[in-house]
Amino acid sequence: MIFVRCRKMDKKQMNDKVVQNRKEFLTQMYNQMFNDINRHILVVWQSVGVVIGAFALIGLAGRAILPLDVAVGLIALIGLWLLAHLEDAGYWYNRNLAIISNIERQFLEKSDLQNIHYYFGKHRGKNVMLTHLKIQYLFGIGIIFLVLLYHFLTRVVPGLGSPWANFEPLRCLPYFIVVVGAIVVLRLHSKMKKKYAEFVQNSPGIDVDTGGIVYDEGHPIDG
Repeated sequence: MIFVRCRKMDKKQMNDKVVQNRKEFLTQMYNQMFNDINRHILVVWQSVGVVIGAFALIGLAGRAILPLDVAVGLIALIGLWLLAHLEDAGYWYNRNLAIISNIERQFLEKSDLQNIHYYFGKHRGKNVMLTHLKIQYLFGIGIIFLVLLYHFLTRVVPGLGSPWANFEPLRCLPYFIVVVGAIVVLRLHSKMKKKYAEFVQNSPGIDVDTGGIVYDEGHPIDG
């Protein structure tokens, strides 16, 4: 009788330990997900790097150290590099936020949707980019557009109407880079969108009754 009671106590203690270990693991994972989010959204330095790089390359072109066509092409390449990084950061943010929400659902209750926050009730839809990252994305597009416009007005327009014998293939370099780079970024965007959809489909988390909760601009769920 005592032996059976001891076995029951040992089993209960073991179960309690497993539950405690699970809570500790989820807490550590929760903190790590937030650290990853912070690392991926703090990419302001990349935008600053684009500006510094643009001024440096334009300066080299002005001193005839680097051909303007090459300088503009490199600036466009740096801008496209920024856009690709932002696509990756946007995916990591949404994926980690989904993991965080799944962990929160292990501990929070339906009433916490109103008492604490409603984000954990549903995942963000279709890998929607965070506004902070979207602002930098538009900034990168603006830089690319401005340098291409400058190049077009200074290198292309003056040559319009000139004989084909005066055609310089190097003038096409910036536009070639932008076309190829845009294709790469668009494919990356599509890939990240599919990866996020796959994650949410395979790891939807515990179902939460979100009746009475309105999801709109603050936490878009429809994409």
